[in-house]
Amino acid sequence: MASLHRLLSLVPLLLLIILSAQNLGSLEAEARNVKNPTKLLFAFGDSYADTGNVRRDAVASSWKQPYGITFPGKPAGRFSNGRVLTDFLAKYLGVRSPVPYRMRNLMPQYMKYGINFAYGGTGVFNTFSADPNMTLQIDFFQALIRDKVYSSAELRNSVALVSVAGNDYSFYLQRNGATEVTPKFMASVVKQTVKNVARIHALGVKKIAVSGLQPVGCLPKTTALSSFSQCNSTFNDFATRHNNLLRRGLVKLKQQETNNDNSSIVILDLYDSFMSVLNHPSSYKIKNHFKPCCVGLSSQYACGSVDDKSMVKKYRVCNDPKSAFFWDLVHPTQSGWHAVYSNLRATSNVLQQLH
Repeated sequence: MASLHRLLSLVPLLLLIILSAQNLGSLEAEARNVKNPTKLLFAFGDSYADTGNVRRDAVASSWKQPYGITFPGKPAGRFSNGRVLTDFLAKYLGVRSPVPYRMRNLMPQYMKYGINFAYGGTGVFNTFSADPNMTLQIDFFQALIRDKVYSSAELRNSVALVSVAGNDYSFYLQRNGATEVTPKFMASVVKQTVKNVARIHALGVKKIAVSGLQPVGCLPKTTALSSFSQCNSTFNDFATRHNNLLRRGLVKLKQQETNNDNSSIVILDLYDSFMSVLNHPSSYKIKNHFKPCCVGLSSQYACGSVDDKSMVKKYRVCNDPKSAFFWDLVHPTQSGWHAVYSNLRATSNVLQQLH
């Protein structure tokens, strides 16, 4: 009987290994036109990049129904109905989407393609999330390098994605009961982001893509006040100021530290790409561009909420997630991310610089 109990206790872990292997296998099947099969991808940041690091027993929604219903068909740790930014960048590079750091010991054979260190809800500083902020994520990366998991040659032929989607600002506003972020705090967030990029570069990664802040005034949590009909220009101006500071900081970093060593430190202009899709949704086969696909039945519930007593779901999902840009109040759908990725490829050469 004790043996049976031990066996049953392993079932959730076995299911997690099988599900993650299925995810990686499906993504590998999509990787085409591989220019360099030895390229690795490392991801750092938050929920826009996380592919399964947040624990299943955490309060986060990424392991709850209906997340993952489009891909892989069940919750798999992504904050979307399917693939996220990391997955599309991996597809562009022709590599597997990197294994989440939390699962590295379960699937060590996939570490040769890189690792995803991003944790949903985190920032460059501490936030309400108890998971590792970006400094600690880079510490994990440095420890693997110190343990010779990755050689200097592999690092030189790798790409890093650094995602900063604004959790530091949300935390600041809630913690201080404020209605706006001070210029001083914004400068500190950008300064720390640039420091993080410099550190990743110093560890040997020569090609780094840093996400600019998306138009936060267009997120459903903001547009809900206008019945999902228009963006908040004040919040979008805030995002623009952040992006201008970030651009100046990274330009200075490239001038000071890359030393013409064939490094490429680029900004993924999520602001312009989001706005291009939202302003011309039909060009990307998007019908619902502001209204989220998955919402709580009332303001006290969110996508994925279930009544604790009756276990009845307290959310609804739109009829066609593929036609929606936003999945929940903050995160794009798989179609939304695909549209953003397509716009990035079509309107700039930054992705080309990562090859």
